[in-house]
Amino acid sequence: MARSAQKVLIGRSGELDRLLGVLDAAAGGLAGVALVGGDAGIGKTRLVGELCDLAQRRGIVTLIGQCAELGDALPYLPLADALRGAAADPGNPVGRAVEARPVLQRLLPGGDPGPADATAGALAQQRLFGSVLDMLAEVAADRPVLFVFEDLHWADRSTRDLLVFLTRMLQRERVCLVGTYRTDDLHRRHPLRQVLAELQRLPLVTGIELRPLGDDEMTEYLSLLSDTFGSEGNDGIPVGGVVERAGGNPFFAEELLAAAEDHTRLPGTLADLLLARVETLSDTARQVLRVAAVAGRRVDHDLLRAASGLADLPLEEALREIVSRRLLTTGRDGYAFRHALLQEAVYDDLLPGERTRLHTAFAELLAAEGGSPAELAHHYLASHDLPAALRASVEAGRLAVELGAPAEAHRHFERALELWDKVPDAESLARETRPRIALASAAAAADSGDYHRAVAQLRRLREHLDDPALLARTNERLAYYLADADGDREEMTRAARDAVGLASESPLLAQALATYARTLYYLYEVGEARATAARALEVARATGAPDAETSALVSLGLIEEETGSAARAEELLARATVRLSGDLSIDLRARFNHARVQYERGELRAAAEIVEAGVELARETGLTWSTFGTDMRFLQYLIHYADGDWDAAERLAAGFGVRVGTRAEATLSSFALFVEVGRGRPGADERLRWLSRFWSDELVTYMARAMAAELALWRGDPDTALEHVDAIISVLEPFDPGLIRIAATGLWALADAGRSGERADDLLRRARWAAANGLGGPRAELGPEGRAWLARAEAEWHRAAGTAVPGVWRRCVEAFGSGFVYEEARSRWRLAQSLLEAGDRDEAHSEWRRALAVADALGAEPLRGALTELGRRARFTEPGDDASPRPLAALTSREREVLAHVAAGLPNREIGERLFISQKTVSVHVSNILAKLGVTSRGQAAAVAHQEGLTATSPDGQAPARPGRRASR
Repeated sequence: MARSAQKVLIGRSGELDRLLGVLDAAAGGLAGVALVGGDAGIGKTRLVGELCDLAQRRGIVTLIGQCAELGDALPYLPLADALRGAAADPGNPVGRAVEARPVLQRLLPGGDPGPADATAGALAQQRLFGSVLDMLAEVAADRPVLFVFEDLHWADRSTRDLLVFLTRMLQRERVCLVGTYRTDDLHRRHPLRQVLAELQRLPLVTGIELRPLGDDEMTEYLSLLSDTFGSEGNDGIPVGGVVERAGGNPFFAEELLAAAEDHTRLPGTLADLLLARVETLSDTARQVLRVAAVAGRRVDHDLLRAASGLADLPLEEALREIVSRRLLTTGRDGYAFRHALLQEAVYDDLLPGERTRLHTAFAELLAAEGGSPAELAHHYLASHDLPAALRASVEAGRLAVELGAPAEAHRHFERALELWDKVPDAESLARETRPRIALASAAAAADSGDYHRAVAQLRRLREHLDDPALLARTNERLAYYLADADGDREEMTRAARDAVGLASESPLLAQALATYARTLYYLYEVGEARATAARALEVARATGAPDAETSALVSLGLIEEETGSAARAEELLARATVRLSGDLSIDLRARFNHARVQYERGELRAAAEIVEAGVELARETGLTWSTFGTDMRFLQYLIHYADGDWDAAERLAAGFGVRVGTRAEATLSSFALFVEVGRGRPGADERLRWLSRFWSDELVTYMARAMAAELALWRGDPDTALEHVDAIISVLEPFDPGLIRIAATGLWALADAGRSGERADDLLRRARWAAANGLGGPRAELGPEGRAWLARAEAEWHRAAGTAVPGVWRRCVEAFGSGFVYEEARSRWRLAQSLLEAGDRDEAHSEWRRALAVADALGAEPLRGALTELGRRARFTEPGDDASPRPLAALTSREREVLAHVAAGLPNREIGERLFISQKTVSVHVSNILAKLGVTSRGQAAAVAHQEGLTATSPDGQAPARPGRRASR
C-alpha cells in the first residue's frame, strides 16, 4: 500500500502558513511562539514535522524535544532529548554551544553530575534557565533556531516553567518556539491549562487549534493513502462510510483503512481498532510490541532485545513485520510507536501479571546500565518492588535538586515518604533519616515557590521530632519560609526564637541567629535585630561558617544603613564581599547591597565598579538571570541613568522584557521606564499596560506608577499623575525614603494644576517625615539623592503656593549636582523659569542654555520640549542662531501624536479611540497645541504639521486613516 499521503499535507495549509509566519518573523529578528493544540490523532505531529522539514531546507537550526507520559517525573526531558539529538549531529551548532555550558552537558547521557557543592535548588534552576537562553541566543546570532516541544500535556513542571521563561525573555533573538499538546487530555485541573492561559495572552504567542478535516479533505486524504483505493475500500466499505466513522481524524481514518486492508473486523472505538491491528501480527511480533509498550513511546534497540529475551534473528524478523505494518517507526538507535495512542492501547491491554513482569525486567536492565533514578523509580513502582522504588525515589530527588528541578525533587521525596512505612529498614535503603528527607522535600517545595506546602510539611514534621538539632533546623527553616511567604508573624518569631534556643554552638546556631535577626528586622525590632545579627557574626566566625558570616554582615549593614551611618554600613558590606562564602546567592546579595549603598551615598563611580564586578560574577557562574543577578543589572542601569549615560542604560534595558508575567520580570521592566519616559519613547505606554497587572506589588507600584505619573505630567495631565501618586503613597511605609520622591512628584502635579492648600501641605509633611525618620526611630542620615528630592519637594511646594523664589530652585540644582545629571537639568529648567519671573533675564538665559545642552545630550525630548517652549516665550535664542526653534519643538510627544491625527482630519472622538484617551483629554491637548503653535484653528495647526512633515506617518509608524475609513490591519 503506497503511503504518499505521508508526504502531502492535506487540509492544513492555513495552519502551516500561520506557523511559517511565526518562523519567518523569528528569522527576521522578532522571536515568536506557536502553541498547536488538537485531539489525539488530529495531525499535530505531521503538521509540525512539515514545518521542521521546511525549516531545515532553509538552513534553520532545528531542535525537537519529546515529552513522555512519565515525563512529569523526569525533569527537562524534552530539553535533554533535543540536546541529545543535537549532540549526535556533527553539523549542528547547538552541540558546540552545549559543550561550553557544563550545566547543560549534565542533561546528556553520561553527563557529569557536578561537584558535591554544586549550586542546587532554585538557584540551580535559575542558572539552567539562563544557560538555555544564552545558548539559544548564541546559536541564533549565526542562524535562526526552531525549538519544538512535543506533547506538552505530559511535560514536567520544570519544563513548563522553562517554556514560560523563554517565552517571556526572548525578544529580538532569532528563535521560534513551537509546542504541541492534546486538547482532549486537558481536564479542568490539568497543570498545562494555566500555562496556556498565561502564554496565550502574550502578543508574540500564536495559538493554533487543529480542527477535524472536512469530508472533502478526508476523502482526498484516503485516496492518497492507497493507490488502489477507489470508490470502495478493499473490503467493500464505501468511502463515505470510512469518512463518516473517522470523524475528521486522520489517524483514525488511516487505521480504519489499514484494518480494511488486513481484512480485520472494524470495531467501534479507536482503541479496539488499534488492538485489532495488533492482533494480525505473528505471536513473536505481538510479544515484541507489548515489550516495547512498557518502555514507553520510544525504546532503544539493545534494551528491547534484552527485555524481550529474543535472539537477534527472530527479533529482527518480528521488528521488520511490525515496522512494515507501520506500528513502529525506526530511529537512529531504536524504535518509536507511530502514535502515542497506539502505545497507550497496547500497554493498557497487558494483563496485570504481564505488566509487572515486564516492568521488573526493564528495572533490572536499566539498573545494570546505570539508568536514570527517576525512570528506575517508575519501573520499580509499576513492578511493586517498593524497597527499590523508595531507594530510587530518594536518588531521583537528590539528582533533581542538583539539576535545578525543585518541583520534581519535591515529588520524588514525597513519594519516598509515602513508601516509608511500607518498607522494612527504610532508613538504610534511603541512606538518610526520614526527618532529613522531609526537610529536603520542604526545601524543594519552597524552591519551587510552593511555600504553603513547605510550611505545612515543616509544621507536621515538628510534631514528631525529639532531636534538638533537627528540631532547631526545622524551626529555623519554618521561620525563614514564613518570612518569604509573608506568613503569620507571631509564628515566624516563635519558630526563629525556638531555633536559637535549641541549637548548640555550631554553624546551625549561626544560621538560626541570622534568621532570627532577619525576622526581628521585618518586625521593626531594630535594636534586638542588631544585637542578634552581631551574635550571629560572632558564632559564624567561631564555628567556621563563612556563609552565615557573610549573611550576618549583610544584615548588620542593612540595619546600620537604616538607623546609623551610611559610611559604617558601606564598611560592613565591603567586608561581606572580601571573599566568596561558598553560597552564591548570599555572595550576590552582598555585592548588590554594597553597590546599592554606594549609590545611595552618591558614590556613583564606586557603585559602578562594584556592580560591574557583581554582574561579572553572575555571568561567570551562569546566574545572570538569578534574583540578585537581575537586581544587579537593574542597579547598573540605574547608575547609568543617574550619571547621564542613557545610551548605555538603553542597551541594558533591551533585555528588560515588555511582556512580563512574573513579579521579578515586572520589577526589571519597571526600571526601563526611567529612560523611556525621559526620552519620550512611545514604547512606554505598552510597557505600562503590561506592568499594570502587577500594581498590587509594592516595588512595581513604586517604580512603574512613579514613572507613569511623570509621563502623565509631561503630557499635561496632572490629575492622572496624582492618581498614581496616591496609589503609591497607599502602599509605602511612612518612613520609606522613596516617599520623598513620590511627594515631590505629587507636588509637581499640584503646581502644574495651580492647586495649593491642604493637599500640598500634606505631601510636604510626608516628605519631611520620611526624611527625618527611619525604621526604628529618628533617621541618623539621609543620602544625597534623598536630600536632593527633599529640596525638590520643598521647591515644588513653593511653586504650587506661588512663592517659589530662585533660591529654592538653586538649592535643588546644587543638591542634584552630586552626579544626578538629568535631575540637575530638570531643576535648572525650573530655576530658569523662576529667574525670569524675578526679572533676572540674563541669568535665566544662562541656566536655560545649560539645561538645554543636557537635554540635547541625553535625548530627553519631553524636557527639551518644555525648555523650547520656555525659550519661545522668553524669546531666548542660541548665539549664531538665524531662526527661532522649529515650530513643533515645543510640543510633547503626546501632543505630536494628537497633531498627527488632527492633520489627518480625524475628529476628537476618533483620536481618543486610537490613543486610548478620553475625548475631553483630546480637546485639552488640541487647545494646548493651538496655543503653542500660535494658531487659532485646527486647519492652521494641520498646515503647520504638513509643513514640518508630521503627516507622512502617524506616531506609530502607520499611515493615519481618513475619517469614515478603518485603518487596515
